[in-house]
Amino acid sequence: MNSQPKIINRILESIRDCRTFCVVGHVRPDGDCIGSQLGLTLALLNQGKKVRCWNEDGNPRKLAFLDPDHLIQKPRPGMKFDCVIATDSASFERLGKVGACIAKRKLFINIDHHASNTRYADLNWVLARNPSTGEIIFRLLKAARWPITPPIADCLFTAVSTDTGSFQYPTTRPGTYHVAGELVQRGANLAKICDEVYQSYPLSRVRLLRHVYNHFHLTHDDQIAYLWLKKADYARTGADTSESEGLIDHIRDIEPVVIACVFEEIEPELTRISLRSKSNRVNVNDIASQFGGGGHNAAAGARIRGKPLSVQRKVIAAVKKALNSAH
Repeated sequence: MNSQPKIINRILESIRDCRTFCVVGHVRPDGDCIGSQLGLTLALLNQGKKVRCWNEDGNPRKLAFLDPDHLIQKPRPGMKFDCVIATDSASFERLGKVGACIAKRKLFINIDHHASNTRYADLNWVLARNPSTGEIIFRLLKAARWPITPPIADCLFTAVSTDTGSFQYPTTRPGTYHVAGELVQRGANLAKICDEVYQSYPLSRVRLLRHVYNHFHLTHDDQIAYLWLKKADYARTGADTSESEGLIDHIRDIEPVVIACVFEEIEPELTRISLRSKSNRVNVNDIASQFGGGGHNAAAGARIRGKPLSVQRKVIAAVKKALNSAH
C-alpha cells in the first residue's frame, strides 16, 4: 500500500513522463537553494534526463565545491522544457531574471518550505514546517527510489545544515537529524562540507564582518539591532554580496537583542531588508509581508522602494510595534 502523500506521486508521475528539465532557484541563493537545486539536478541526470540548472546570481564562492562540473548557469532566453522545477523559492518573483526565460514549458513544479510561498506553479509541494527544502528533496528522491550518491548527499547535507544554522534553529526537528544521519551514511563528506562552508571565509568577508561590528546600532532598549550594508562597503572590503550571508546572525546573537535587521542598498532607492527573530512571539514573516516580502517566522526579508532613511524608519517602526504587541 502506497501511504505517501498524493502530491509526491503526482510529481513523480509527471517527472517520469518528461525528458527535458530546468531546475531553478531564487536570487541571492543560499546553501539550501544551491544544495536543493544541485541535488535534484544530479538525481535527474542520473535518471537519463536532459537537465539545465539556472540561477540568476550563480553559485556563491563558498558553495563552489558542490558544483565541480559547473552545472549552475545563468538563464538563457528562448529555450523550451518539458518541465521546470523551482526549489526553495517562495514566489515566482524571487526567481528574478530566470522567470522570463522559463515561459516555454509544459509543466511547472514548485518545491519549497517557506510559509509565505504563493503556490505559483502547476504542482505545488510546500511544507512550511520543514526546516529546509533540502530535506524535502531528500524525501522526494527516497520516494522515487533513486540513488542518493555521495555528490547528491553532499548537496543535500549542505542544504539541511545551512538552513538549520548547523542544526541549532528551533525549526530543527528529530526527523532532521535522521535525514542528516542517512545522508552521512550515503557518503556526505562532513569534513569537506564543514571546511568549505564554515571554516574557509575569504579575508574580504572578514573585513565585511569588521564593518558589522563597527557600525551596528541598537534601539528599543537594545531589543533591536540593525545595520546598513551599502555598495561602498562591498567596494571597500572587496567582498561580493554573497559574502553577506549569515552576517546578520552576529548582531542577532547579542544577548539583549530580540530582532535583528540588515538594510542592504540594491539601488539608490531600492533596499533589501533581512530580518531575524529570537522570539517565537515575534514573527518576522508578518513584518516582512507588510513590505511585500516573506519567509519564515524566524527569518524573512523583502525589497522595498523608497529613500533609504524613510525605509529604515518604516521598518524599525514595524519591528517596534511587533515587539510591543508581543508583551
